[in-house]
Amino acid sequence: MADGSHQALSKPDNSPPPLDGNAMVAKALARAGVDRMFGVVGIPVTSVATRAVAMGIRFIAFHNEQSAGYAASAYGYLTGRPGVLLTVSGPGCVHGLAGLSNAAVNAWPMVLISGSCDQKDFGRGDFQELDQIATVKPFSKFSAKPTSIKEIPSCVFQVLGHAVSGRPGGCYLDLPSDVLHETITESEAEKLLLEAESGWPQPNAIGTVGCSEIEAAVSLLRHAERPLIVFGKGAAFARAENGLRKFVESTGIPFLPTPMGKGLLPDTHELAATAARSLAIGKCDVALVVGARLNWLLHFGEPPKWSKDVKFILVDISKEEIEMRNPCLGLVGDAAKIMEMINKEIKNDPFCLGKSHPWVEAISKKSKENVSRMEAQLAKDVVPFNFLTPMRIIRDAILGVGSPAPILVSEGANTMDVGRSVLIQTEPRTRLDAGTWGTMGVGLGYCIAAAVASPDRLVVAVEGDSGFGFSAMEVETLVRYKLPVVIIVFNNGGVYGGDRRSSEEITGLYKDDPAPTSFVPDAAYHKLIEAFGGHGYLVGTPSELQSALAESFSARKPAVINVIIDPYAGSESGRMQHKN
Repeated sequence: MADGSHQALSKPDNSPPPLDGNAMVAKALARAGVDRMFGVVGIPVTSVATRAVAMGIRFIAFHNEQSAGYAASAYGYLTGRPGVLLTVSGPGCVHGLAGLSNAAVNAWPMVLISGSCDQKDFGRGDFQELDQIATVKPFSKFSAKPTSIKEIPSCVFQVLGHAVSGRPGGCYLDLPSDVLHETITESEAEKLLLEAESGWPQPNAIGTVGCSEIEAAVSLLRHAERPLIVFGKGAAFARAENGLRKFVESTGIPFLPTPMGKGLLPDTHELAATAARSLAIGKCDVALVVGARLNWLLHFGEPPKWSKDVKFILVDISKEEIEMRNPCLGLVGDAAKIMEMINKEIKNDPFCLGKSHPWVEAISKKSKENVSRMEAQLAKDVVPFNFLTPMRIIRDAILGVGSPAPILVSEGANTMDVGRSVLIQTEPRTRLDAGTWGTMGVGLGYCIAAAVASPDRLVVAVEGDSGFGFSAMEVETLVRYKLPVVIIVFNNGGVYGGDRRSSEEITGLYKDDPAPTSFVPDAAYHKLIEAFGGHGYLVGTPSELQSALAESFSARKPAVINVIIDPYAGSESGRMQHKN
């Protein structure tokens, strides 16, 4: 220096840059084991998504929060880990309620994460302001809202833990914009993450089933003249298939799955009572119900569908559910563990009905009669297509794939009802449909969740044109992520089949408008996916459908097969006619 002075040289600062709230959320999710997220980005959560991707979390971006929410709910069911949905504030959160409510009613683990306005501006009419904690309350088991960046890790771990604790369900995490903009040092963040991990809510104690209760259950089944086992998607979620198979094959008791319980034991099993459903539930005297609720899908367990003298043994993870149904015997706990206990008790003192047992023979005879009658109808090639002809062709194509079996997604009125009877499930958790709430619009979200959760499986959706329309734009998402999903649309021109009004009903000021149930006839749904680079097929004959299925299944690329159905084929399902 000219003046001879020495200027101290500053040492470079090698400390890591501070983390903001977005990075803290992403770090907490990754540390908690989240590996997939679904959602729609925007203010104020775009950086949450990008930071999550940088942390190794795959983010599947949708066009609509409803479909993304349905995907998150189904992902929770298929994997046993909470599906995570990320939305913007206000209307984004409201749209996300579709998925959260679906998770709540179906008892699937899911977490909805929504951005929210700055805390200091709440109540002043801020951008997309909404009291989101209050809004989600009817559908959330547990909600959390960090008021500072330091609270983010504990809030993240809490909502994820509560989602799988006890009966699974939906939880909610609110992220104020100002909290996302706060910063913290890397070392302090690590300390908070370790504390959150150590305080992670553990699953509730699952039941207190004792040996005496297991003995009582087995005694009821042993002395029953017409026992039946019913199992549902709760048993599927619990991975109870091995215990169920051991129980059925050691006791010779017929079984009846609920729609999403199909596949826990193959539909083709000789003790399957699905084709003799009315006889099975109408005449059984003791029913072991595992992971299924006695709700509308099972006629509430009441006469006239069920015998007035039937004794129910309910296996459910929820004590409240069992107490509400007031069964003969309730076993509170995990379905797989309880089936293990039941099988152990039976092994100590075996019993088996045998093929010549009058009850087994009656179920077998009725099943064969009904299957034979159905197969006679399916054998006919009806053109223009009814519902049965294309459903048979689809069934045969799916069975031809082998193992691992495709995951089947189904929604619609006639399409889902007919498909439930015709399409065959041979492996667990390979059927996703409208579920407990009868939710329409789940199709594309479920397809995407299935493809992401089980990348080794083909995903096949059999959709009514109305159901497809709820989420049809997500075919672009299929193409963008190159997912192996084939969508088959049963196109009959509307809800239940287009315009079926009598001349007396076509009156009034707007009589020239289309019927409330009708869509554009022969709509070119296959063209929609072609706009994004996917494959579309228009079919109206058996050979055209067989060719389209063979080509699309082999390619394992996004495709839509538009199947033209006679608008006058099919009707509302018998179970629902009295409600419509």
